[in-house]
Amino acid sequence: MIDAPVTAVGLDKETRDMILDTLKKYADRKLTPEFLLNLDHNDTFPHDILKELYDPMSIGLHLLFIPEEYDGLGGGAYDIYCVSELMASIDLGIATGVLATFLGSDPISVGATEEQKQYWYGRIAEEALLMAYGATEPQAGSDLAAMTTKAVPVEEDGQVVGYHITGRKQWISNGGVADLYTILALAPGGPSWFIVDADAEGFSKGKPEDKHGIRASNTAALFLDNVYVPADRLVGLEEGKGLAQAQAVFGYTRLMVGAFGLGGGWEALRRAIRYSQERIQGGAPLSQKQGYTHKLIVPNAAFLEASRTYIEWVAERLDSGEEGLQTEGAVAKYLATVGGNKAADDAIQAMGGYGYTKEYMVEKIKRDLRITTIYEGTSEIMEWTMARDRWQLHLKSRGDYYKEWANRLSAIHRENPDNGANFAAMALQALAVIFEQCRVDRLTRNQHVLFRLGELVALAEGTAVFAERVTAKPTEAIPLDIPTRQALSRIFGRDAALKVAADGLRWAIGAGQSNPDLAATLNLPGIYQAQAGQVADMDFAAEQLNKVFGGR
Repeated sequence: MIDAPVTAVGLDKETRDMILDTLKKYADRKLTPEFLLNLDHNDTFPHDILKELYDPMSIGLHLLFIPEEYDGLGGGAYDIYCVSELMASIDLGIATGVLATFLGSDPISVGATEEQKQYWYGRIAEEALLMAYGATEPQAGSDLAAMTTKAVPVEEDGQVVGYHITGRKQWISNGGVADLYTILALAPGGPSWFIVDADAEGFSKGKPEDKHGIRASNTAALFLDNVYVPADRLVGLEEGKGLAQAQAVFGYTRLMVGAFGLGGGWEALRRAIRYSQERIQGGAPLSQKQGYTHKLIVPNAAFLEASRTYIEWVAERLDSGEEGLQTEGAVAKYLATVGGNKAADDAIQAMGGYGYTKEYMVEKIKRDLRITTIYEGTSEIMEWTMARDRWQLHLKSRGDYYKEWANRLSAIHRENPDNGANFAAMALQALAVIFEQCRVDRLTRNQHVLFRLGELVALAEGTAVFAERVTAKPTEAIPLDIPTRQALSRIFGRDAALKVAADGLRWAIGAGQSNPDLAATLNLPGIYQAQAGQVADMDFAAEQLNKVFGGR
């Protein structure tokens, strides 16, 4: 069972385990592969399944997102990560329907008045309402500040009594099936959230999008033609707070999407591992061949577990009440969704022709997972967010931010040389050098360089947190022992250090950097020498992964 660190908010272990166990049993009984493949083939939204998942008398999954004082369960970030990973491992389309209700209630959570929370949370909990989050627009995409949907005040006797909302929203999860919508619109005082009923006059929904994946979810455009909304449905009863309210939950929601990438990626990887023990080639199972395990299995397990560790680190901080973790949420989402997509893609390759057919599920998992690098902020927006924020920290700290972190990892390495903290320190040191060279030569004037820095930030921080926590706060989410996790940390750390230094050097030179000794300053020769032992670690990790997940 999954256990959590001690946190300030969230469920107790017994309640969380009960929810996870109930979900697993429900999935075994109702969400069979045949049923899920049929939903995918027919592009069907499973109303009955969502209704059962939300039924307070059985699972009541929506109650996880509602605070206890409003008749919910009061789940924390760690609890939502656990449930999200499990849901994604079952079916990401259904998981997205659950996510959409959570997103839809976000503006209420962060911006509503106490009276509004009492009323709306009470209705959501009691009536098990499906919700949708109406922010994205056709031309604006993820740039919420560029929206054109307008909210025009309606006045009586000099008082605003309501608003007429006109505009269009695009790519809305649960868009065609929700009971209640939160809609972001531009009021005279600035962007603001409004709560809109599904049957409001002038409010219509487009046909379901014919999507590449997550076909069990509903995605549709929304059309608002002079839709009247009473003034008491302005979230917070104050205009102009909408963008700040949206930003306030990004650390939380992006963590959830990261957990989706983690759950789907591991499900694909588990299937590939089991297949490798059954498929005999050249007189031996594929599970015994380095050409298979060291390319298609082990690197993905290392990447996913680095992502998991970062997710748990962020969840712990959120549950302790820490705010302003948008950048950390971006790192978590970026790592886990990129890692999940790569694991699913490699699972198809690992299973050959079988992997390419719908019957064996990994083809569907890969199609489903592709959206995780797009919704709740594309990978490119994550790169920009990470680079921008860490660039500011580099300047503010006079270049010491990553250097000091590297020094802490070096101290960890002296205490426990098996954690891979030395490789993580190399990655952080190299990142600090690249940031400083970009400052000296003003290389971030090149947008591509800035975005590539974002990718390197994710890798360096991912390996750093993995090495810090691999023995101090090991996950209990999957049954891998400490020596195996240490090997995975070392594998990921070597890869991350090399990627940071080599790619950093590449793009700095490509943008016109001025240091003729930059490769040496980055310690690139030392990072190459640090690759010693990588194959032995991969041998060990492959053996342990086969034991744990192969069923043999």
